[in-house]
Amino acid sequence: MIVCKFGGTSVADADAIQRAAAIIAGRRERQPVVVVSALAGVTNALLAIAEQATAGELIVAARGVESLRERHLAESRRLLGEDLGDLGERLSQLFDELAALAEALHTLGHLTPRSLDAIASLGERCSSLMVVAAFRAHGLDAVHVDARDVIRTSADFTKATPLEEAIADQAREYVMPHVRAGRIPVMGGYVGATAAGITTTLGRGGSDYSGALLGAAIHADAIEIWTDVDGMLTADPRVVPDARLIEEIRFEEASELASFGAKVLHPSTIAPAVKRGIPVFVFNSRRPEGCGTRITFEAPARPVTALAGKRGISIVRVRSTRMLLAHGFLREVFEVFARHRTAVDVVATSEVSVSLTVEDDAPLQDLVADLSALGDVAVEQHRGIIAVVGTTLGASSPTMATALTALGDSRVHMLSLSATGINLTIIVDGDAVPDAMRRLHAAFFGAAT
Repeated sequence: MIVCKFGGTSVADADAIQRAAAIIAGRRERQPVVVVSALAGVTNALLAIAEQATAGELIVAARGVESLRERHLAESRRLLGEDLGDLGERLSQLFDELAALAEALHTLGHLTPRSLDAIASLGERCSSLMVVAAFRAHGLDAVHVDARDVIRTSADFTKATPLEEAIADQAREYVMPHVRAGRIPVMGGYVGATAAGITTTLGRGGSDYSGALLGAAIHADAIEIWTDVDGMLTADPRVVPDARLIEEIRFEEASELASFGAKVLHPSTIAPAVKRGIPVFVFNSRRPEGCGTRITFEAPARPVTALAGKRGISIVRVRSTRMLLAHGFLREVFEVFARHRTAVDVVATSEVSVSLTVEDDAPLQDLVADLSALGDVAVEQHRGIIAVVGTTLGASSPTMATALTALGDSRVHMLSLSATGINLTIIVDGDAVPDAMRRLHAAFFGAAT
């Protein structure tokens, strides 16, 4: 049994969905279970509709609803011909639901996280119906499974916490009977529901997470992530044109890279697979014959496997001359970030100060207000992080020397080696990230051959 997750670009239109059908047809013997994202760009369009309706722009929002309705119906006609049958009716019902939600938001003038999830979920609810119809047209015995019946979550709307034991129970009830009967279950990613049946979402990029959660729940032999790139690369090819394919990479390396800006995988995707020891594969749906990337425990150990980078980072520095005397100082600092539900990427300490990095869109004003009770606080915005990731990086002094030499005259604001020794994080000016990435890649991987 395998879980095959298709991203937005891999179900972007009729041609992409037909490619997905061909991929699944070649995997019938492996008992595939399919998870799909919304059509490319649809989630952003849905969020825009919600904001427009709330802001009083109901006509603009209504036009957005009709544009999405026509796009889905047009692609469905390309897949099935003019007679859409039940699919056309079900899609129209969903877009009528969207129109009604937009009108309600316009009336209320207030957008709640719960309402936002109800709207954002519609992309995957539509795409999964289209994919089932396309698979059936290709002779595949596909069946639609509502993700809200399977992915049980907390009520933390827009970024719900999955309840893994409950998901396993729901999968046994709603997914496994179809698998045992030789059918191919298809469900939307990203979407879940509370025990009371209220729609939730797992956060942006959560379709990968859905695939991994489902894979863990059904004890899949493998999880396949189908996207528009050949696999995980040594760097972002948009920044480093000669980035190379990584055929095998360790779980912990992939997780670090995802956390620090690698876009192929959602950072949380890895966790459920790691718990079960399920290998994860990343493939290109446009070139399914490629070898892709295998993410597992057994990949070769290397000083440097890949680089990742992201901009939009702020450094928060807290200085206190009382630090040495104040028991629990660091605990108090981290409690502030926890209270404001703000993730911290990098931490560096000295005898009298601690420096931490957060996203630029973090609630900096509130953080500074609370942290000021602990010491003097300074914030530096518009920085960037580069992560140099490798299994044996920490045991290789030449690796760190090579990194610093390659950066040359680039200003380094922070430098930190992870506790596991597999990630050297370098904080530079945000605008310097692309050039620094290219310098580091050339130093570690040389010119492309």
